[in-house]
Amino acid sequence: MITPVPITLEGNGVRLEPLSENHRDGLAAAASDGRLWELWYTSVPSPDDTAKYIADALTGQKSGQMLPWAVRDLETYTIVGSTRYHDIVREIDRVEIGYTWYGAKWQRSQVNSACKLLLLTHAFESLGCKVVGLRTDNFNFASQRAIEALGAKKDGVIRHHHPRRDGTVRDSVMYSILAAEWPDVKRHLALRLARRKSVE
Repeated sequence: MITPVPITLEGNGVRLEPLSENHRDGLAAAASDGRLWELWYTSVPSPDDTAKYIADALTGQKSGQMLPWAVRDLETYTIVGSTRYHDIVREIDRVEIGYTWYGAKWQRSQVNSACKLLLLTHAFESLGCKVVGLRTDNFNFASQRAIEALGAKKDGVIRHHHPRRDGTVRDSVMYSILAAEWPDVKRHLALRLARRKSVE
């Protein structure tokens, strides 16, 4: 049975730091880069809502349902976004990766691939997960493309599944990576990062 606990993960120029109230100003600044909270299909907090966003995440951590991180770019030492494990089901060795967002400057950079490599490596190789899930809003096409580019398999769509912040209800597009698929996904992610470094 998996036992996720707060831990710092670092590699490929990023550090995942266990989320705390000390990250509030950094997260507010990252979300302001592109005014990400205006995207109705995401869970990015506005600057005024950042403290509650962190408090809710830490409540989820205390209940054993979530494990949240702040994402730091090590070259600039800047907080650039957040991500977490959520919907943790210890009895079947399953976590999902989600609530992931980055400031506009860091989107389509190496940051997402680096974070996913850290999170998936920790899930499969340290925690012993049998499966890692990912989900996104049916209108978040950029997120769907990014998840599919990882090598995750699409499980299907759950209709009328989860409330959005604006009161509407989204369909959730569900993906997963099985432990048996992890070696190929890991090799794919490592190659993507190596190719990006070679052209910088």
